[in-house]
Amino acid sequence: MSLRTKSKILVFFLALVCYLALTSFTDYQEIIAGIAAALIVTLLAGGLLLQTEGKKNLFKRSLKAVEYMFRFLWEMTKANLHVAYLVLHPNLPIKPGIVKIKSSLKNESAITVLANSITLTPGTLTIDYNEKTGELYIHWIDVKSVDEKKDTEIIGAKFENLLKEVFE
Repeated sequence: MSLRTKSKILVFFLALVCYLALTSFTDYQEIIAGIAAALIVTLLAGGLLLQTEGKKNLFKRSLKAVEYMFRFLWEMTKANLHVAYLVLHPNLPIKPGIVKIKSSLKNESAITVLANSITLTPGTLTIDYNEKTGELYIHWIDVKSVDEKKDTEIIGAKFENLLKEVFE
């Protein structure tokens, strides 16, 4: 089976699972609509997910992708609570700034997912990526450190290890 076909199958199932998770699929019409939506997503972007053969088989990579989704949701929940605390605190104890983190990811898709995950997590925004050095520049609402290694651990490392398993 070609890599492009594997990618389309994976995209279809991920899109279908996401659709069904976000709707009440108690009615057969919802399931049919989910299948139709997953097919449309697969036709539009099916070949984009897997671009290189990984070290692990597709099933293990898919499990790691699901694990990544749960990790992302957990980190997003924690960040939402932290930003809510900052906003509701009478003194507004924020310390905004731009920090640099180092990424060891080489795959373009993995770097894109990492940057988007950081941006989607409240309190952080990916500003730029230096392709030559593998550095991401992040605007952080509450800077905890100015040390690149520590910032990398706090912001990027929680996503990076799983992304290596999925994409590289």
